[in-house]
Amino acid sequence: MLTTATAPVTRNLIVDYYDVISSAVARLGAGPGDPAGTPGFAPGFDLPELSGDVRQFFAVATATWRELGAYGGHELRFMDLTGNPGTHTTKTFPSMLIVARAVEHIRRTGERVCIFTPTSANKGIALRDAVGRAVAAGLVTPGQLRVVVLAPGSTRHKFRHDPLAADPALRALNPLLRFTGDEPEGVKALGRAFVDAYAREAYDKHGTALWFSLALPNYLVADAARAAFELDAAPATAAAPRWHAHAVSSAFGLLGYNLGRDVLEDSGRADGSPRPGFLLVQHLGTPDMVLSLRHGTFSRDRLPAYRRDAAGVWRQDADPHFPAVTDDPDEVLDPTFYTHRPVTSPAMNDLIGRYGGDGVTVSRRECLERYPVLRERLRGTPCELPADPADLREWSIVMALTGVLNAIDRGLVPTGQELVVHGSGCYRGDDYTVCEPDAEVSTVEEIAAAVLGGGR
Repeated sequence: MLTTATAPVTRNLIVDYYDVISSAVARLGAGPGDPAGTPGFAPGFDLPELSGDVRQFFAVATATWRELGAYGGHELRFMDLTGNPGTHTTKTFPSMLIVARAVEHIRRTGERVCIFTPTSANKGIALRDAVGRAVAAGLVTPGQLRVVVLAPGSTRHKFRHDPLAADPALRALNPLLRFTGDEPEGVKALGRAFVDAYAREAYDKHGTALWFSLALPNYLVADAARAAFELDAAPATAAAPRWHAHAVSSAFGLLGYNLGRDVLEDSGRADGSPRPGFLLVQHLGTPDMVLSLRHGTFSRDRLPAYRRDAAGVWRQDADPHFPAVTDDPDEVLDPTFYTHRPVTSPAMNDLIGRYGGDGVTVSRRECLERYPVLRERLRGTPCELPADPADLREWSIVMALTGVLNAIDRGLVPTGQELVVHGSGCYRGDDYTVCEPDAEVSTVEEIAAAVLGGGR
């Protein structure tokens, strides 16, 4: 077993960095959306005062920094963002801020709010957890704040039986909807269409403001705290430059981290700590950000040509940024990573162009080949992997670490570079009981029936 050189460092990424989050909001120029009852409604970014009950609500928003030893001449560091047992993912942090903003809006205006989110899984799980925590902490009543989650059938196994599902009254107010369409990403367009069509009716007939919460600033401001945490735990130095590695769908976390660096440098708090580069890690189901970075296009035509060997395994050796081996060139390693043609790609390409970095795509076969080594690296941590990979339900950390080791072995990482792996998600089958959906939907009218009790 590998031992860490220094003791782990733990912080509350919201409570300890409330000022950084506020500064990130100001730097973005983020503000409220349109008024309640309109499709563009969104509360302002004001947060409640850190009273005792608010601190209780935020108590699970913790992160831990630890060292994972060296590999191939590179020091590996780990930013574990999975500390909330109700989610085991980094989506805890933006979800809690989204809910805190809703709480502040409700207190200020008296309006009821219903957060509506399309999601592959983790955003929805975290928003349900945050709403449940807000109700349990007494910040709002069940009727004042609700959440509706729309998720594809491919991630059915990820949703957990939580406090909102355990209580019949709460379950009725906070339905989990399963999209029955063929394309998982269709949840985004359908969710947007529902809010566009029913925002006015929800407000006029039911007194509830619908908030379509899938907006980039909602996530960037929370993830800005990662940069402040790094400075507290183990700041980078010119003698040991860094890349930050992250399993990404749209790279919200890295863009938020970069916003945090902007804030800290504006204030002089990051003086002497150089900007890191970034290593994007994706899977073959949605390699769009790596394709965009490497080739300036999302077209899968730029994937290397795979050839099938006698054992049925697909192989390629033309491009080290893509899996050398895979059981399926179109495989979906983890359905959490489902975004095609992300609008965030140009911003990440620009950051990597300025500060350095690269992108790498991994296959399930590569992850399984690395699995025993990764399990040993993570042994004794809250992210310890199950003995049987079949028990793993969220592959983010395994993907990120596999991508890092592959990139090192293939010479993609410059000599002397440290790597900070953002531990964005890891959970196993025995962490939760699966929650069945409250309704299956494919149209805005079916969503209206589930959320508002019927159509027009």
